[in-house]
Amino acid sequence: MEGYSKIGYLQVAEELYEFINKDVIPGSGMSSEEFWLGLGDIVKDLAPKNKQLLEVRDDMQMKLNEWHKSNQDFHFEEYKTFLEKLNYVEPEVDDFTITTTNVDDEIAVQAGPQLVVPVNNGRYAINAANARWGSLYDALYGTDVISEENGADRKGSYNPIRGDKVVAYAKRFLDKTVPLKERSHSDVMQYSIEQGMLKVHFKDSDESVLLDQSQFVGYQGSEENPNAILFKNNDVHVEVQIDRDDSIGQTDAAGVKDVYMESAITTIMDFEDSVTAVDAEDKVLVYRNFLGLIKGDLNASFQKGSKTVTRSLNTDREYTSPDGHSFSLRGRSLMFARNVGHLMTTNAVLDQDGNEIPEGILDSVITGLIGKHDVLEHGKYQNSSKGSIYIVKPKMHGSEEVAFSNNLFNRTEDLLKLDRNTIKIGVMDEERRTTLNLRNCINEVKERIVFINTGFLDRTGDEIHTSMEVGPVIRKSEMKNATWLQSYEKSNVQQGLKAGFSGKAQIGKGMWAMPDLMADMLAQKGSQLQAGANTAWVPSPTAATLHALHYHEVHVPNIQEELAKKVVDYQNDILQIPAAKDTSWSKKEIQEELDNNAQGILGYVVRWVEHGVGCSKVPDIRNIELMEDRATLRISSQHVANWLHHGICTKDQVMETMKRMAKVVDEQNAGDPEYRAMAANYDESIAFQAACDLVFEGFNQPNGYTEPILHKRRQEAKAKVYANK
Repeated sequence: MEGYSKIGYLQVAEELYEFINKDVIPGSGMSSEEFWLGLGDIVKDLAPKNKQLLEVRDDMQMKLNEWHKSNQDFHFEEYKTFLEKLNYVEPEVDDFTITTTNVDDEIAVQAGPQLVVPVNNGRYAINAANARWGSLYDALYGTDVISEENGADRKGSYNPIRGDKVVAYAKRFLDKTVPLKERSHSDVMQYSIEQGMLKVHFKDSDESVLLDQSQFVGYQGSEENPNAILFKNNDVHVEVQIDRDDSIGQTDAAGVKDVYMESAITTIMDFEDSVTAVDAEDKVLVYRNFLGLIKGDLNASFQKGSKTVTRSLNTDREYTSPDGHSFSLRGRSLMFARNVGHLMTTNAVLDQDGNEIPEGILDSVITGLIGKHDVLEHGKYQNSSKGSIYIVKPKMHGSEEVAFSNNLFNRTEDLLKLDRNTIKIGVMDEERRTTLNLRNCINEVKERIVFINTGFLDRTGDEIHTSMEVGPVIRKSEMKNATWLQSYEKSNVQQGLKAGFSGKAQIGKGMWAMPDLMADMLAQKGSQLQAGANTAWVPSPTAATLHALHYHEVHVPNIQEELAKKVVDYQNDILQIPAAKDTSWSKKEIQEELDNNAQGILGYVVRWVEHGVGCSKVPDIRNIELMEDRATLRISSQHVANWLHHGICTKDQVMETMKRMAKVVDEQNAGDPEYRAMAANYDESIAFQAACDLVFEGFNQPNGYTEPILHKRRQEAKAKVYANK
């Protein structure tokens, strides 16, 4: 086949074949032939099972639709019995405890923020890895956490009024987090180390020490005049940086120029929802950037004004301990790789008959191959000090699919000659059948699991699609208070704690999607720790630094210990379908919902299809920028498809809304010279057609997923660009 190299059972796109052979296989302890023949064997054995699992999904959905249409007089117990007979709700396994070993402290011990970043954007990926540490001063100064009242404007050149507010906020944080026995950090004139203890000196010759001297764990510079003081609280670090020659340090009595926070403890390098990888060219970029991150040699250059700036991975941070020994802390976030799920196939590799192979199989084997370089310590830096490879697996439905991933990881380890359970798994609890059977899912990977989480958007999309035939769903704004969602969030934590996650694995919570509303994030996101999560997703390095404040306020192991004592069966509440009991919405309310959904769909899809951008800040209908990826698209498109299916709106009304909102999105993107307006010609705009497909064909999309339509339309858009060159 033209453009492909045939080897054994496979036909591999030449671009991918060359990249793997030249850049990834050397040093891995494998030959090219051994790798590709081994991948072929895995595809031959597991692709049929992958297909069968997808058929189970479709069969269950068909039977659910039929049951709901035949049982309009809904009785909950009959519904639950039906789900059990269908094996949609599985018989629960006996109690067990996970036995995962060789888990890095960033996952097992340290509670802290987690970034998710599209790995195909090298600059963003480097920034995310480097977000392990962040400036609190910068995060406060540049966001709405510090108000602009009384002359503290943040626009223009440095504003000392605002700067004073930032310093005062940071000193209050230090007083709360690493308090002195007497007085405040704001009164300190000098920090010094004497006989292994941190001492502080005041203007009036008075002195003090830390209330808890064990929080002082290191310093840089001399004992008499340290350049930095390192504190540890709740297993995360804070560094007070001192430089009396610095423009900020000059204005501080103690010479403090910044408070540096340990921020994004872990980062998910995303191959999936925030990425637009639809062919071999795209997959090579994804894999190449991940290889560069693992080997430590990825660089990204960009223009900043008249200068070219080059970003690379941060080095480790060096300190002297109170007793005089040198030690270092990681300068980079611990990296997971989020592979794709089971649904999609890829034309980057075909089988011997010319069929695309499951993309999830390709991701697993190549991610494992790249990760092996870290296990062999080939990189400039070490990602896992415990010799583990961390892969998050999304969008699995029930324990049989998790068992399939476990088998895939077993086969990957065998091919790559890795010890069993070298590859660790993160199981995303974002599909209804996984939520209801989470204990069984965890049990299938109890020797390699390191992560579970909740994801409101994908989970809601599946909720809507699963119960599509029940009736019109409630408005999106009401969904966060729905019974099923509250119980789902609580059940996820409970099942993780019951399986022994505390001190061994992460229990995560979802994304804060409004990157410009950091004051609101600080006010609200701490509740995720109170709910038992030891990590939660943030949209930017700045957000990670600010969210880190929550982990100093709350000692998550204490919360988890208390929550583990409570045993509640949430299953019946999780099964409460968010169908509207009262559908007497006004015409205005219905149109508002359609406008909001259509604008969000179009604003995201146009960048995905036309520009190959899978994650970005997309202005909503109120021009508030939201961090969006495919999960956002899934809930919006399924919501409109549901209302359309049940006659809350008409196809003509939806099409009129889409066209009107396309003009709004065009206006919002008017400043982008690369942007192609949708409203200029609706019939010719591939992005507009894709958005319409997602809504009008939403009922028939597998589990309401957006990938099949997006991939098809993106390939069409790329072909059009190449044809015009």
